[in-house]
Amino acid sequence: MFSLHTSPLALLGRTRDAGGMNVYVRELARELGRSGIDVDIFTRRSDPNISPIQQVSERVRLIQIEAGPVAHLPPTELFPYVSEFTCRVGHFAERARIRYDVLHTHYWLSAAAALPLARQWDVPHMTMFHTVERLKGQQYGTTSSSDAAAAIRIEQEGRIASSVDRITVSTESEGEQLRRLYGLSPCHLAVIPCGVDLSLFTPATLSTRQTARRALALDDRQPTLLSIGRLDPIKGLDLLLESLSLMETSAQLIIVGGNPDGDPELERLRACAADLGVGERVRFPGAVPQLDLRQYYHAADAVVVTSRYESFGLVAVEALASGTPVVAAAAGGLTSIVRDGVNGLLVRWRDPRAFAERLDEVLTDGALRTRLAANANASVERFGWQHIGDDVRALYSELTANAPRVAACSCF
Repeated sequence: MFSLHTSPLALLGRTRDAGGMNVYVRELARELGRSGIDVDIFTRRSDPNISPIQQVSERVRLIQIEAGPVAHLPPTELFPYVSEFTCRVGHFAERARIRYDVLHTHYWLSAAAALPLARQWDVPHMTMFHTVERLKGQQYGTTSSSDAAAAIRIEQEGRIASSVDRITVSTESEGEQLRRLYGLSPCHLAVIPCGVDLSLFTPATLSTRQTARRALALDDRQPTLLSIGRLDPIKGLDLLLESLSLMETSAQLIIVGGNPDGDPELERLRACAADLGVGERVRFPGAVPQLDLRQYYHAADAVVVTSRYESFGLVAVEALASGTPVVAAAAGGLTSIVRDGVNGLLVRWRDPRAFAERLDEVLTDGALRTRLAANANASVERFGWQHIGDDVRALYSELTANAPRVAACSCF
């Protein structure tokens, strides 16, 4: 697999490029390894203190390739190093005498790096964009950008869409958007949703909820709202803070993500909360390891997702698996996860007052909240990793039908 711009082992939410995609690549690779497939995950080396090759799990390795400076760079600055990354991956495979049977790439930078190798090695190439620049631009009222990095990405995504053997999308609606955007045939796309660890994210009991709230030192006199993710403008956290200020319920809000030690975006959000008069009710613990997220989900009365654009919505799935109702924007893949009035509430207008009303509703109506929580876990059982792995393995088999074996996949 290729995950050029971000390591699947990175701490989620610490930077803008470490989010749900990291979880997807890591956990899918582990699931494939459990089924006997050897997986090499290639990423760009950004930390000189980390070993170039790490064993992620049985049959799964993370291989860090030097391309450009060995330092963290945002995705917008990485395109000049794509060719170097391609060459060095090719050299690695040649020196190790490895023949990869499938190239499975994640995000446009990875797909751009893998295109020449797929031709050189004559192997199938499947990709998952995770986000698409033109679709993101539509959420801001633009379909293109004068920004040089965005223009390059738009051009490359179009080239990738017409060149790869298969594109996977997480929802039917995302597939329809890509078909219209690039004029693709239905057989060029495969719908395979993202997954969730159903053994880690389980519904809270009264005891685990009380334990979680004590551990987080929450005020039991106030209900708790939770937001988790990268501190990126597309996540709509300004809208969330304004919604909190308009609510009739005096709720406390935890925003998990970012770096509490000098992160400019975190400081901006903290100042915004203060200006709105809710600063004392908002906590910013920073990014949290995924294994510790269950405690936050168990402590919360509701999880809020105010994103402008979500190709899937992993946080919503993790929350529901944990038995926590979700109040979400009716955006992208969230509408295929959150069923209004069944396991959560959808807000169809990007209006702080509309969010405030729905948040008040879920926090003040105990019967509603109990019903949503009761339906939550069962509603996401279909996203268990074994199910997702079965779909991916079936696609690998289809793409390699003329090959003698499927020995390894390289997820870029």
